[in-house]
Amino acid sequence: MATVPTGERRPLRSDAERNRRRIVAAARELFADRGLDVPMEEIASRAGVGTGTFYRRFANRDALIDALFEDRMLELVDAAERALADPDPWAGLESFLRRSAELQGADRGLKEVLSCDLATMDRVRRIRERILPLAERIAARAVEAGRVRPDFAPADLPLLGMMVAQIVDFARDVDPDVWRRYLALLLDGLRPEGDERPPLPGGPLTAEEIDAAMASRHAPR
Repeated sequence: MATVPTGERRPLRSDAERNRRRIVAAARELFADRGLDVPMEEIASRAGVGTGTFYRRFANRDALIDALFEDRMLELVDAAERALADPDPWAGLESFLRRSAELQGADRGLKEVLSCDLATMDRVRRIRERILPLAERIAARAVEAGRVRPDFAPADLPLLGMMVAQIVDFARDVDPDVWRRYLALLLDGLRPEGDERPPLPGGPLTAEEIDAAMASRHAPR
């Protein structure tokens, strides 16, 4: 049987890789803006490829999410490691919560990945499993140093991060930075009695802004 010369196969590999990059770029943009429920056909259309090409590169949605969010999750690992390296346990705790909120504020898909079932997403699941113990060490260090209220438990930290992420998502269309005010309130609640509380950043949402935020959550995207 005649074989295809190597030089004739290379353009196919190049085209396949170019299509893959287009799909990943389109998915990154759409997931960041709208979350993980974007139809695969819409991603293929944004990428300028057919659905057949899409499914040759990624067998299903979970395979695409697993490939796409590996780097974003590693940014959270980096934030946690930097927090642990900070000689001030309180500053480390504060910086980790702030960086986590910033990343989720910039990417709605990341917020959803952090709270969804990752049973079929091996790479992302393994990274999330690395983040949780790091987060608990960040919290435990602050407890041991007496920098937080004594009844705060390290297991509280991941849920506090989820609380801030909900505010990020709720208000992103009307005031994408208002979460900073509520993070400051949350941190004040963690401070031990007698600690000075700095002024809150920004102001609260108005009634009209809350209505607009609620409307944007239910509007078709």
